[in-house]
Amino acid sequence: MRSAKPIYFVFSFKKITFAKKKLKIFMAKASDVSKGNFIRYNNELVQVIELEHRTPGNLRAFYQMKMRNVRNGKLLENRFRPDETVEIVRVEVKEMMYSYRDGENLVCMDNETFEQIYIPEIAFGDGLQFLKEGATVKVSFDDTNTAVSVELPLTVELLVTYTEPGVKGDTATKALKPATLETGATIQVPLFVNEGELIRINTTTGEYIERVK
Repeated sequence: MRSAKPIYFVFSFKKITFAKKKLKIFMAKASDVSKGNFIRYNNELVQVIELEHRTPGNLRAFYQMKMRNVRNGKLLENRFRPDETVEIVRVEVKEMMYSYRDGENLVCMDNETFEQIYIPEIAFGDGLQFLKEGATVKVSFDDTNTAVSVELPLTVELLVTYTEPGVKGDTATKALKPATLETGATIQVPLFVNEGELIRINTTTGEYIERVK
């Protein structure tokens, strides 16, 4: 027997609130935490964005974690003992399509129900500057069905709308020049890249990867 589908409530001001679901929480050791996990830290939900295991000399090993508060976007850092208890939070992840911007929010559509929700731009991180309408993103929701994090595609293909003329045959040099993309972002590209060309970009680092033919 199939389980019943979740019920959605739509209000007149276009913002959609989902039926509340119980957030899955379990206790684990700091050594079990991975980059990208959500944990409860100082009674706040945070996401681990950097994780490094350190063994400084004769001192005891520890895990250095850099975390982002999903409520306000503030960055936090703390060191944890390998056996220190950490509260890991499992969130619900959905694939959604970015539709358009509305003020400080981005409107995304559920690919299954076609419902739209408003997500604060802070949840998209620095890669937001490379996001184009129609792109598919992965949205994480907490137990109140609030979007707490958005995972962008690792790479995107964007059109170069302005850059200085390319240099023919200059493909060996590592020299770079600025280029403006169709989303308004500016990155450094090789000298041979021309205006009107399609290029592939890493959304995490903001670096040029290659021309798309």
